[in-house]
Amino acid sequence: MNILVTGGAGYVGSVVAEELIAQGHKVAIIDNLQQGHRDAVPPEAKLIVLDIGQGEALDEVFRQNRFDAAMHMAAETVIEYSMTDPRRYFHNNIIGGINLLDSMLKYDVRKFIFSSSAAVYGEPESTPIEESHPLRPVNAYGESKLMLERILEWYRKAYDLKYISFRYFNAAGASKHRGEDHHPETHLIPNVLRAVLNNENHMNVFGTDHPTKDGTCVRDYVHVADIARAHLLGLERLEEFSGRAFNLGNGEGYSVLEIVAAAEKVTGSKIQTLACPRRAGDPAVLIASAKQATAELGWKAEFPEIQVIISSAWQWLREHPHGYAKPQTIHTS
Repeated sequence: MNILVTGGAGYVGSVVAEELIAQGHKVAIIDNLQQGHRDAVPPEAKLIVLDIGQGEALDEVFRQNRFDAAMHMAAETVIEYSMTDPRRYFHNNIIGGINLLDSMLKYDVRKFIFSSSAAVYGEPESTPIEESHPLRPVNAYGESKLMLERILEWYRKAYDLKYISFRYFNAAGASKHRGEDHHPETHLIPNVLRAVLNNENHMNVFGTDHPTKDGTCVRDYVHVADIARAHLLGLERLEEFSGRAFNLGNGEGYSVLEIVAAAEKVTGSKIQTLACPRRAGDPAVLIASAKQATAELGWKAEFPEIQVIISSAWQWLREHPHGYAKPQTIHTS
């Protein structure tokens, strides 16, 4: 199939593109490179540098290329910033998403896989979180993901769009060639590992007074390669499960301090922490129930162990200490 991947120069999108190509699909990537990286794009993929907010330019891409399906991962994602600048998140995540859907309909592309988020649930009433849990986002990022999920359902009813949404929890780890390189980096595991790599004096821990076992946030970490496999399974079974949302996670949560301890084992280094105030919009606990994805899609995490996840990220980071940026060559005379 010919698959369009938006955000395919980013962390999850590039690994999804890698997996699609490995399974014999042809991949075109749309990315504005605001957070993505040219070097993250698989060499077999076609890169189109474009912002999906540009509706007419997006139409032209569909006019010039034939796509069988689209996987949508382009989005503003930093939760903390979504609390201070929600307009940017709604503009980019909602308007951009609608532009993409409208271009698809104009050119009769009706298969869609959406990268949603556990942020649609907000503060959990019970854990692990099932798909039937109330949807009450506590930040604009989660609200934007939920709004687009609801728009997708209306497009399914009105225009026969076939879609599946994946609400994944904390993507982590790396494939052999592609890993996590955000600017700024707000995700825990790469920040812990960079603290070791850069010999930093400490790493910040945001919130030590949450109602959790050690006062720090608890999250469910899922390997990025497992997320990529789920997208392929969703595409294969789209006709059967159109209109559904599936959680992707391991069903087990780790606190910030437990991640630090696991990283210390992987790296063999002691990591000092500094307690900092909570970040706005951060739920205390997010743990997934992925039973539906397992029972219905046949998905199961191949890399559930937290030390395996951290080890893969550590290996990639040591091989790419500057991320995707190439270090400057210093010329001497």
